[in-house]
Amino acid sequence: MNPKRIWANLAVADVERTKEFYLNLGFKLNGRPSNELVSFFFGEGDFIIHFFEKKRLKLSLEGEVADVSQGNEVMFSLSVESKEEFDQWIAEIKKSGGKISFDSNNDRKKFYDENGFYVCVFADPDGHKFNLLYNANT
Repeated sequence: MNPKRIWANLAVADVERTKEFYLNLGFKLNGRPSNELVSFFFGEGDFIIHFFEKKRLKLSLEGEVADVSQGNEVMFSLSVESKEEFDQWIAEIKKSGGKISFDSNNDRKKFYDENGFYVCVFADPDGHKFNLLYNANT
């Protein structure tokens, strides 16, 4: 089998808050948001992440939605092209209500010296985790 597209569906508590967070980070909307869904394109390949209002996604899952405050459901990785862009992302994530849990700017030896990557682990307002990466060797 070879699917045409693959995308992610995640649960959020507040669709409007999620929309504002990702718009502030510069992501492009995929379609028109509703009270139950906002969707964005991520990266050059236009990977899509749908952010569904939690009760709505639960109906589709036919089961419980993960409690991301208790653990992780998935971690997406986003790469940037320069150290300046990396630092700009971190500033915008903080300004937009994201939570930084690790920033190699504050602990360079742990990551940068070993493999050339700057790494920032952050969560959106609903706790969905992301890696922000910049490879200084490219």
